[in-house]
Amino acid sequence: MPYDLITTGRISVDVYPNDIGVPLDEVTSFGRYVGGSPTNVAVAAARHGRSAAVITRTGEDPFGDFLRSDLRRYGVDTQWVGQVPDLQTPVTFCAIQPPEDFPLYFYGRQPSAPDWEIDTDEVDYDAVCAARIFWSTVTGMVRPASREAQVAMHEARPRAELAEGQHTILDLDYRPMFWDSKEQAREQVERLLPYVTVAVGNSEECSVAVGEGTPDEQADRLLEAGVKLAVVKRGSEGVMAATADERVISKPIPVETVNGLGAGDSFGGALCHGLLAGWPLETVLDFANAAGAHVAAQIACSEAMPVPAEVERLLAERGRPLPGRPA
Repeated sequence: MPYDLITTGRISVDVYPNDIGVPLDEVTSFGRYVGGSPTNVAVAAARHGRSAAVITRTGEDPFGDFLRSDLRRYGVDTQWVGQVPDLQTPVTFCAIQPPEDFPLYFYGRQPSAPDWEIDTDEVDYDAVCAARIFWSTVTGMVRPASREAQVAMHEARPRAELAEGQHTILDLDYRPMFWDSKEQAREQVERLLPYVTVAVGNSEECSVAVGEGTPDEQADRLLEAGVKLAVVKRGSEGVMAATADERVISKPIPVETVNGLGAGDSFGGALCHGLLAGWPLETVLDFANAAGAHVAAQIACSEAMPVPAEVERLLAERGRPLPGRPA
């Protein structure tokens, strides 16, 4: 059977302090977790009962072994999580200073990282083509090897030939520290947009893809580029989703933020779950919004990914129950 979701791109060991609100140089203990945005999206979808796999690479080291082991524990298929002997598995440190300060420090990504060295010859293109959802990120386009592999994966899924119920999702995921300029990143976005049916990003990420403007203007430009669903995150104003026929806004789910870093990945996995379930767009957005809020209220990202009952409970507690019980 085809996978419900295949993601590709960044993977790392996330090292988060157990001391909340303390500067990183004063932290005394840390926890380690599976990290990397597309990898966490696969974890989030697996927590919702979806079959998920990741195409990526780690170093040939104990941290790589830890990542494969934990992914299997979460129910994510690791058959395409390869190894690069000459590079180390990346580690990402974060300082947790809520409600809004969560600086990231990337280690092991110079001169490159294993997930930027995915080889076009090692990809199972039949599986990528058959997957109900294929998820990639702009960050995967930073280095030449993974860039060409990612383009080849998209070429295996021509937008015009996707079956009903299939989606190709691009997380606009712009990380300025990895690029020389926004223009350089935009060139790579433009290579992928012809294959994409769903684009997801905040205002800055959308500006890299299609230019500055209001969320409505950015959504319109994504739709003009051929995207079928444009999801624009609006921060404290919630999330907007636009298609050719409707435009929906989901208001934020109020929680006390502990660590905002994993919220977007939880949102992504829940978005995939809702799209696969065929729910109305408003239901999909509300569910994904609540899934993101659930993770934002906890320290961990991957370890905090909710199951559907936890998302529904949070919505009910906030007076926003979903209509009926989702399938």
